[in-house]
Amino acid sequence: QERLVESGGGLVQIGGSLKLSCATSHFSFSSYTMAWFRRAPGMERELVAAIRWNSDQTYYSDSVKGRFTISRDNAKSTLYLQIDSLQPEDTTIYHCANVKSENWVSGQFDYASWGQGTQVTVSL
Repeated sequence: QERLVESGGGLVQIGGSLKLSCATSHFSFSSYTMAWFRRAPGMERELVAAIRWNSDQTYYSDSVKGRFTISRDNAKSTLYLQIDSLQPEDTTIYHCANVKSENWVSGQFDYASWGQGTQVTVSL
C-alpha cells in the first residue's frame, strides 16, 4: 500500500519559515508528479504546489506563488515544501499526494493517494 508521511509542521510567527517533508514508500516515487495541498476545516482542498517527476516543471497556486518552493529528491523518495513569509491564512493542515492525472495549464491535479498531513499554525 502506498505510504506518504508528512512532517515539519509547527507553530511559527508571521513572516517565519518552515520546511515540510513527505517521506514516501511502496510506490514508484520517481515516476510520479507529486503535489502538496492544504485543507482548512470545512473547506475544500486547495492545491498548493506540484512538481513533475523529473523536477523540470512546477506549478504554484496564486496564493503561495513567490513564497513557497516545492522540490523533491527522487533518490530518497521524499518531497519537500519550503514555506517562507508565512501568513495567518496559511494556517491549516498540509498534505502531500501523488498525482494520477494532471493539467499543467489549468492547474487541475487529481490525487491517487495522500498522507495524514502536518499542521502549520501561524501566530500573530
